[in-house]
Amino acid sequence: MTAVSAPAAVRDLADLTAADLQEVGGKAANLGELLGAGFPVPPGFVVPAAEHLAALWHAGIDADVARSHGAALAAATDDPQALAGLCARTADLARTAPVPPTLEAAVRAAYGRLPDPGERGTVVAVRSSAVGEDGAQDSFAGMNATFTNVRGVDDLLARVVDCWVSAYSPRVVAYRAARGLAAEPAVAVVVQVMVPAQRAGVAFTADPVGGRTDVVVVEAAFGQGEVVVSGAVEPDTYEFDADGVRLMALRVGHQTHEIVRGRDGADLTVPLDAERGRARVLSDDEAGAVARLALRVQEHFGVPQDVEWAMVGRRLWLLQSRPVTTLGPSSGSGAGTEPLVRGLAAAPGRAGGRVRVLTAPELGGSLVDGEVLVAPMTNPDWLPTIRRAAALVTDSGGATCHAAIAARELGVPCVVGTRRATTVLRDGTAVTVDGGTGEVLPGVQRRAPATTAPVAAAPVPAVPLATRVYVNLAAPDQAERVAAGPVDGVGLLRAEFMLTRALDGWHPRELVARGEQERFVSAMAGSLLQVTRAFAPRPVVYRATDLRSNEFRGLRGGEAHEPVEHNPMIGYRGAFRYLREPDLFDLELRVLDRVREHTPNLHLMIPFVRTRWELEACLELVDASPLGARRGMHRWVMAEVPSVRHWLPAYVGMGIDGVSIGSNDLTQLVLGVDRDSELCAELYDESDPAVLAAVGEIVDTANLLGITSSLCGQAPSARPGYVDHLVAAGITSVSVDPGAVDAVRAAVASAERRLLLDAARRGAVP
Repeated sequence: MTAVSAPAAVRDLADLTAADLQEVGGKAANLGELLGAGFPVPPGFVVPAAEHLAALWHAGIDADVARSHGAALAAATDDPQALAGLCARTADLARTAPVPPTLEAAVRAAYGRLPDPGERGTVVAVRSSAVGEDGAQDSFAGMNATFTNVRGVDDLLARVVDCWVSAYSPRVVAYRAARGLAAEPAVAVVVQVMVPAQRAGVAFTADPVGGRTDVVVVEAAFGQGEVVVSGAVEPDTYEFDADGVRLMALRVGHQTHEIVRGRDGADLTVPLDAERGRARVLSDDEAGAVARLALRVQEHFGVPQDVEWAMVGRRLWLLQSRPVTTLGPSSGSGAGTEPLVRGLAAAPGRAGGRVRVLTAPELGGSLVDGEVLVAPMTNPDWLPTIRRAAALVTDSGGATCHAAIAARELGVPCVVGTRRATTVLRDGTAVTVDGGTGEVLPGVQRRAPATTAPVAAAPVPAVPLATRVYVNLAAPDQAERVAAGPVDGVGLLRAEFMLTRALDGWHPRELVARGEQERFVSAMAGSLLQVTRAFAPRPVVYRATDLRSNEFRGLRGGEAHEPVEHNPMIGYRGAFRYLREPDLFDLELRVLDRVREHTPNLHLMIPFVRTRWELEACLELVDASPLGARRGMHRWVMAEVPSVRHWLPAYVGMGIDGVSIGSNDLTQLVLGVDRDSELCAELYDESDPAVLAAVGEIVDTANLLGITSSLCGQAPSARPGYVDHLVAAGITSVSVDPGAVDAVRAAVASAERRLLLDAARRGAVP
C-alpha cells in the first residue's frame, strides 16, 4: 500500500449526504442524508474511513496488515479451518496502531461539541461504517462492531480502534470473501448521541421473505434494539398494508429480557417477568407511526428500506437505514391478502385445496386426495398420507424435520412451525399453501410447481463429473423415475419410511411379539429391491433405521415400548439402539442379505455413531449375521456426531469404507441447536464457520485415509456456494434431494472448472 494522503477532518453527521458514501461508508452517508432531510436522527460526527488506513500507515504496518488480510480472505474460500488464526493475527497486528495525535485532537474537539454532556461527557453510540456497507447489494448487517452507552473521550477513542479492528474478524472476512469483496477494508466510525431506548426494533418497507412490496413489517422489543437485530429475543411482529398503513397482522413475541442503560451509564441486562415478556410492545398507533416513518424513508431513497428505530416515551428516533438486500420475487399473494397463518418455508411450491386437520397418522384414511394436510407434527408414519396431500402444514418442526424432508422429496409444498395451524384452520376451508414463503393464504389460487419435484427422465451424461452427485431417497415407488435422471446412485436411502409402511404403522416390537418377523423381512426386501433394481449397477447406500423414541412412540403400540425423552434428538437412537435391541437390528440385516442375493449394489450405512466401542459392537453384529459373509458390501458410517472427527481413523481401522456427513445433525450438535425447533431456526446454519470447519476436517481425514467421503443434507440443495466449499475440500460425492440434482450438478461442474483454472494459473497443471 502506498503512502496515504492527508485524511479529511472529522465530519459532522449533518454535513454528510449520499454523495459521501466512499468517504464515510453507507451507514454514515445514509444517516447524514436523512438528518439533512429533517428526519429524527440523533446528532453526531463521523471519523472518515481514510483515518483507518492512515493510522495503519503512520504506524508502519499497512503493508503487513494488507498481506495478512489477503491471506485470511483466501483462507475463507480455500481453507476455512485456517481462517480464525489468520484473522486473529491480522487483528492483533492492526490493534498495535495507535490513534494518531491529529485524529485524537479532532475527536476530542468533536466530542466536546455534542449536546447533553454529563459530568463525564455525553453518552454515545459508536458504530462501524465500512466502505461498501449498507449498500444495495451488500448490507454487512451485524458484521462490524457496534458499541452502545459509551461515555468519556478515552473510552470513545478505544472504541474507534475496536471498530477498525472488527473489519478483520472471521465473520467479516468470510462475508467479504463470499460476496467477492477483495479490496482492503476501510472502516469509518459513526459517533452519535445515545438514545436511551425504552422500545426499539426494525422495520422493513417490503417483506424480506415473501418479496411483497405492498407491506411494511415492523418488529419491536423492550429496551434497546440490539435484542432484535441479534435475535436474542422473539420480538413482536406487526404487518401493515403499505397503502393505507392499516394493521393486517400482529404476532406478539416472547421476550425474556431487555437491555437498558444502567445507573453507571453502561449496558444493563434486565430480566422480564412472564407477564411483561408476553405483553405487546407497541400499540396499533405506535406501530403505525414506525411504519409511516419507514415509508417516508423509502420515499426519500426511492427503494425499499431496512430501518432501525427507537422510542423514548412517545418520541420516535431513526437510528439507521439501508436498502433491503434480500428482497426476492414476490410470492404473488396479492395486495391486501392477509395470510391465515405463517411458519417456516420448508418445501417450495404453491398448491391449494381444502383443509383436512388430522392429529394422528392412523387417521390418514380420512384425507381425500388433493386436500391440504394440517397436523401438529409428522413422523415417517405419515408418509402415505403426505403423498396424497396437495400440501402440508404443521404446528411445529424446523426446516430439516421429517415433515420437511418428506415433503421436499415428494414435491409437496410444505410450511412447518406455524404454532397454531391446527387451531386456526378448519376442515373444509379453501386455502393455498406457499412453501416458498411460509404462508397459508385464504382461497385456492393457482398452483406453482415445487422445485423439489422428482426430476424428469434424462440420460446420464456421457462425461461424468469428478465429484459424484447422488440422490437422497425415501419412497421406493419414485426410484424408477429418479434413476432415469443424471444421478450416480443413491447416497442416502432412508429406512424409516419403508419401515413404517412395511409394518403397516405398527411398532416393530408388536410384530416380533406376534411372530411376524418374516412378514417384515419380505415386505422390506420387496421395497428395497424396487430401488436397487432401478439404480443397478449404480450404488445404493441404505441407512439403517434411525427413528427416535418420540417417532417410535407415534407408531401403533409404540407407547408400550418407548421411553419418554425430553430431548430425543440426542437420545435413544442410531447405533446405540442396535446394541440394546440386537434382535430388531438383525431383522434389518436379514433384509439386506436377501436383497443382495439379487442386487449386490446395496451397501450399509450405520447412523448416529457416538463412540468407538459402539461402532465396534455394531460391526460385530453385522459380521455375525448372514450379511457379514457377503463380499463387496461397503460399510459406511454417518458423520453426525462431532466425536467422529476424533474417532474416524479408528473407524477406518475397523473396516469402514466410507463416511457420509449428515450435515443436518452435525449442524445441530456443533451449534447446540435442535434442528426441529422453530424458535431457534435462525441459529441453525449449515454454513456456520464452525460447521464448515468440522466438514473440512472430516473430508481431509477421509482423503488421508483413502476412504470415500460424501455429504447428505439440505445445504448443497439450498446454497450453491456450499458446493464450492465441498468440492474445494476434495469431497468424493454429495447426495441431494431429487429436485436439486440438475442445479447441484451445474454447481459441481462450475466448482471443478474453477479449481482447474486456478491450478493452471498457479502453474500446478500443464
